[in-house]
Amino acid sequence: MKEKVEEALNSIRGYLQADGGDVELVEVGEDGTVKVRLTGACKGCPMSQMTLQMGVERTLKEKIPEVKKVVAVD
Repeated sequence: MKEKVEEALNSIRGYLQADGGDVELVEVGEDGTVKVRLTGACKGCPMSQMTLQMGVERTLKEKIPEVKKVVAVD
């Protein structure tokens, strides 16, 4: 599943990079929890939680039904 998650993240990475940010995969748990690290401009952005939920999490859940939730870690 990790490869699928990386592939899905790559599909949205361009949008994040266009705004000076990026996303890094930290861990894919057996329970369907994906841990990511927002980097660059995304790290301190006040909209990062919205980006995480409406962008990253929604995309991963659409492409990979096994993903249950996405959480940001430092």
